[in-house]
Amino acid sequence: MPSLKDLRLRIRSIRSTQKITSAMKMVAASRLRRAVEQAEAARPYAERMERVLGSLADRMAGFPGAPPLLVGSGKEETHLIVVATSDRGLAGGFNSSILREARRRIRDIESAGKRVMLLIIGRKGRDGLRRDYNPLIRDSLTEVGRRRLSFDEAQDISERILLLYQEGGFDVCSIIYNRFRSAMTQIVTVQQLIPFAPAAPGQRDASVETELGVRAGAVYEFEPSEEEILADLLPKNLAIQIYTALLENAASEQGARMTAMDNATRNAGEMIDRLTLNYNRTRQAVITKELIEIISGAEAL
Repeated sequence: MPSLKDLRLRIRSIRSTQKITSAMKMVAASRLRRAVEQAEAARPYAERMERVLGSLADRMAGFPGAPPLLVGSGKEETHLIVVATSDRGLAGGFNSSILREARRRIRDIESAGKRVMLLIIGRKGRDGLRRDYNPLIRDSLTEVGRRRLSFDEAQDISERILLLYQEGGFDVCSIIYNRFRSAMTQIVTVQQLIPFAPAAPGQRDASVETELGVRAGAVYEFEPSEEEILADLLPKNLAIQIYTALLENAASEQGARMTAMDNATRNAGEMIDRLTLNYNRTRQAVITKELIEIISGAEAL
C-alpha cells in the first residue's frame, strides 16, 4: 500500500501532466482552425483541375501522342509510395493508421511480384518504416510545413518525383495520407498521382459529388491543343494534388492531436479524483490508527 507521501507526489505529477496536455489541446485547437481554413480553400481548385484533366484524359484516350504522366509507362512493375506522416507524435492514431495502410499496400504489391519504393514525408513515418522496410526507402523528408505549409514545399516534392519518373525509376506513384473530415474523424486515403487518375467518388465530399454529377455531361473546348495543355497542366497538377494532400494531412494531424490531448486531460482528471479519494481514505486510516494507539495507551496506564 503506497504511503501518503507517495500518493501526494503522484497526484502532483499527474496534475503537472494534466496542465501540459490541456495546453497542448488549446494549441492544437488554434492550429486546427488555420489548417482547416487552408485545406478548405485549396479543395475547389484541386477538384476543378482534376475535372478538367479528366475531360482531357477522356479525349486523349488511345491517342498515340498522349504524355506519359497521363497514360503511364505501359507497365506497372515498380511502385513509388509517398507516405505522408507528421514529425511529432502525441496525435492519437493519426500516424499509426497511415503506417498500417502503407504496410498493407507494400505487402500487397510485393505479393504480386512487383517492386516497391518509398518516399516518406515526416519523421514518424521514417522511424516507423525504417526497421522493416529500410532497403525500400528512396528518400525521406522532415520539417515539411513546420511553421506554415507552402506550395513551394509541395512543388519541391513533385519535382523530385518527376525527376525520378523521367529517369525510369518507377511506373506508378501513389500517396497515402489522412483526409480531414472532422476533429474526431480522419479518413486514410490512397490517391494515385502517376499516371493521372481521377479520385474515386467515395474520396470526395457529398457537395462535390453532387456538383460533378450535375456537370458530368459538360463539354470543354480547349485552346491551344490538348497535347500542349496536358504537357503544361500535368506537372502542375502533380504539385497541386501533393499540396492538397499535405494540407489535408496537416488539418487531420491537428484534429487528432486536439482529440488525443482532450482525452488525456480528462483521463488525468479522473485519475486525480481516484488518487485523491485513495489519499483521503489512507489519511483517515492513519489518523484512526493513531487515535486507537493513544486511547489504548491511556487505558493501559
